[in-house]
Amino acid sequence: MKSIWRQILQYLYIKKRDKSEPLNTNTKLMHGMNRISIIVFLIALIVMLVKVIRHYL
Repeated sequence: MKSIWRQILQYLYIKKRDKSEPLNTNTKLMHGMNRISIIVFLIALIVMLVKVIRHYL
C-alpha cells in the first residue's frame, strides 16, 4: 500500500510516478483535480499563517 506522502509528491511532480500503474483519461483528470486542490489548500494554510503572525506581532 502506498503512503499518502508518496502520492502527494507524485501529484505535485516532485516524485516520478510508477510506470506499472495504469493511466487513462479519468485517472489523469482525477490527478489534475487533486493537484489543484492540494495547491489551493497549501496557499490557504500560508494565508492563515500570515494572518495569525500579523495578529500577534
